Amino acid sequence: MSEPDRIIRLKTVLHRTGLSRSTLYRKIAEGTFPAQIKISINGAGWRESDVNRWIADPVAWLKERQF
Repeated sequence: MSEPDRIIRLKTVLHRTGLSRSTLYRKIAEGTFPAQIKISINGAGWRESDVNRWIADPVAWLKERQF
């Protein structure tokens, strides 16, 4: 059985990707970075697996999302 996907917050995403906050949100709007998911009324985060796939190969992530 695989482990459940962790949800990571903005600070962690920025640290792992090396992107600035504004660049991250621009990429989300363009569809070139995984969108965050709502985890509570005031909180959102990203699936760690989505972020890891994007870090490993941003172009492949984009192609996966186009289908």
